[in-house]
Amino acid sequence: METSPTPVRDADAPVDAASPPASGRHPHRLQGSLFQPIGDEGRAELVERQLVDAITRGHLSAGERLPSEADLARSLGVAPVTVREALLALRARGLLVTKRGRNGGSFVADHADPLSFTREALRASSRLALRDLGAHYAAITGACVRLAARRADPSEAQQIRDRMQRLHDLDAEQRRRLLDDIQIEIVALSQSARLTREQMKLQAELSPYLRYVEQDGGDMTRQSEHLAAVVDAVEIADEDAAVARTALMVDETIEALISLQSRLD
Repeated sequence: METSPTPVRDADAPVDAASPPASGRHPHRLQGSLFQPIGDEGRAELVERQLVDAITRGHLSAGERLPSEADLARSLGVAPVTVREALLALRARGLLVTKRGRNGGSFVADHADPLSFTREALRASSRLALRDLGAHYAAITGACVRLAARRADPSEAQQIRDRMQRLHDLDAEQRRRLLDDIQIEIVALSQSARLTREQMKLQAELSPYLRYVEQDGGDMTRQSEHLAAVVDAVEIADEDAAVARTALMVDETIEALISLQSRLD
């Protein structure tokens, strides 16, 4: 189904497909997008790769508890024994640790530093690849916000604006996750399930780079200003303004990454 009368809740749907961590904290939307079914060809290697991506991209934080083997198997669409094999491989690589007892389970190792992985990924990327990532992101996100400006109800934009008021009360990691979620919620106002899923994949790819820019002294406030401006444009049905502000946000991000890459070189 390509449309939904409640698009903000529709963006939450992929998250509900993944069981929340046993700690009770509801997983953010990007984490939910990482635990989508991988199909009949899913084997331990594919499960392992999917979990490695979640850890190295920072969507599973150091010390964070993973869902149970049964929950992961159900979310990923594979047998529990396949998940168990993948988790064993991740423990052997030092990315996971096992804790016994009532509050035990599989946890991301404390030394699993996503910033180090992101730094090496940035170092290995070319400027052409970074600009291509930006072009892809801007194309998808721009199409989404244009549709959102056509289809969203002003009250839905206000709901997102209300969520953004929480940013000042959060720490840096929580703000990063909330900004990622807000970007997806804006896109969900397009009422396109396909575009929203594509945005979630792109957000998961770009988010580690955003986190790295912020760690290096980048201003998270700038992105929140861009997103607030997009929400304003969507609310008044100004398609061109929503797309233009999105393009500016992406351009600034890619230029910041290229600058960081030059310093790494």
